[in-house]
Amino acid sequence: MIPALSNALTHVLYHGYDGTEGLTGFPNIGTYLIFAVVLVPVYVMVAAWFLGEPRETGTGLLGVSYLVAITAQMWIGMFILTVIIGIVFYGGMPEPLASPGP
Repeated sequence: MIPALSNALTHVLYHGYDGTEGLTGFPNIGTYLIFAVVLVPVYVMVAAWFLGEPRETGTGLLGVSYLVAITAQMWIGMFILTVIIGIVFYGGMPEPLASPGP
């Protein structure tokens, strides 16, 4: 009875999907795209804080601190959600934390 229930739950929860091979983890193409293309306006803004006139180093450092805190909050939250989704829907932790896929 228990193996049949376990098999049924596995089929309902995982739908036969396995983890992706070779493209999970950090870094991959999306990471390079975000840091090299999408964040260019942010790089220009931060450079302007320190190179523009009038120059206020304290305010620029405060802005950089805010950006680092917001980014860390988003990345840590998404990391936790990724682990939870991997455990619930794919039967184990994602590749950087567990052994590689098949």
